[in-house]
Amino acid sequence: MAALDPPTLAWPALAWPALFTPTAPLDLSPALLLVLLAVAAALSIPRTTWQYFGLFTTLVHELGHAFAAVLTGRVVHGIRIHRNHSGDALSSGRGVFGVVVSGVLGYPAPAIVGAAQLWAVFHGYTALALFAGGVVLMVTLLVIRNLFGVVVVLASVAVSGLLWFYAMPEVQSYALLVLGLALLVGSVRGLVTVIGVHLRHRDRLPSSDAYLLYRRTHVPSPVWLALFAVIISGCLLAALSAYASR
Repeated sequence: MAALDPPTLAWPALAWPALFTPTAPLDLSPALLLVLLAVAAALSIPRTTWQYFGLFTTLVHELGHAFAAVLTGRVVHGIRIHRNHSGDALSSGRGVFGVVVSGVLGYPAPAIVGAAQLWAVFHGYTALALFAGGVVLMVTLLVIRNLFGVVVVLASVAVSGLLWFYAMPEVQSYALLVLGLALLVGSVRGLVTVIGVHLRHRDRLPSSDAYLLYRRTHVPSPVWLALFAVIISGCLLAALSAYASR
């Protein structure tokens, strides 16, 4: 009786050189891009799906704070993610510069990551983007300081792992496109929400990064909100440029 061949895993790359070798980009028509955008919007706009996907967006938001803190020489003490989509990235250090950079890069972080993912897919670096994302998520486990945050990170790691080990390269590319688009939409949603806090829900101002930056620098909150909007808009333009130059 012939032995059965063991199941093969659809790894996008099994060696370091392959990770950095671009593959052929997807042949993505404008119509298909609109379909993927609709799927992404379905993840990041309706309340039913946003209550889950929004947690991942919050995780990326807090990682933006933490990453900026590390880049400016601050020490990250921990990250917390809460069920109501709020979060904390606790860091310490001297000077105002690190506080400002860390505070600014929260709301734009999902847009920055989303635009980077779209660029990676459109230029044939899906495998590298998946690998890098998985590594970041695994490292994040070291700084998560609450149980619910651990659950959010582990769920994200599980999805990333399933895509890495079992999905075919084309499926991985489509999944990463949807995720990148959903993060871009989610970033715009987050910006609209924080602007709404300043206009209509001022009792919730302590939850706004723009307000916290105002308290630390005395620069008015609208300036910081405008800066968030400029960075997010730049990411949207970068994503469009990546699609046009594929």
